[in-house]
Amino acid sequence: MDGCHANAAAAAAGGGEGTQRTLNPYVTGNSVIAMKYKDGVIMACDTGASYGSTLRYKSVERIKAVGKHSLIGASGEFSDYQEILRYLDELTLSDHMWDDGNSLGPKEIHALPDKSNVNMIGTHFEENHIATGFGNHMAVPILRGEWREDLTFEEAVKLIEKCLLVLLYRDRSSINKFQIAKITTEGSTIYPPYALKTNWGFAAFENPSQGAVGTW
Repeated sequence: MDGCHANAAAAAAGGGEGTQRTLNPYVTGNSVIAMKYKDGVIMACDTGASYGSTLRYKSVERIKAVGKHSLIGASGEFSDYQEILRYLDELTLSDHMWDDGNSLGPKEIHALPDKSNVNMIGTHFEENHIATGFGNHMAVPILRGEWREDLTFEEAVKLIEKCLLVLLYRDRSSINKFQIAKITTEGSTIYPPYALKTNWGFAAFENPSQGAVGTW
């Protein structure tokens, strides 16, 4: 019996609604990009969120520090991200109350029940660089070609901004308002949103249907 039928059966037997998951996303965020650099990890995404196919919200921050050693960034349904943040805030507070000198790290947070499934088929893995959403198709090839272990923070910012620009040009749900965060042994920093300089004068942008058969 799959999860949906099991929940329905439990609801019918107990008179309640059972446990449900988001089946029809309403407000969604797009690509998140993250990679290692010489001193830590850098993460970036834009601040847009779409209501269906409408780019409705322009100032949604989708990166947050969790404890002293972790950053979390989210694509997809924004309410799911908010619920995970609520859970992680409770977890971080509980961990702090032990006052034993230890704190949860990325691997501990990632290994929590129901929190280790990264994608819809339950696959999780470690990598030097990663991107979600459309970035998995457009940004990862750039990172594979140009990423190095010894990148400085400034070089990492330039590389991640290159990926963000490609997504801005190619992903209709992306906006030119980006946020970058980093985490090192000294802690995490989430920088204020900012815009990148763009160039829309490319010939392919000015006449995208040129040479295409059957277009208007």
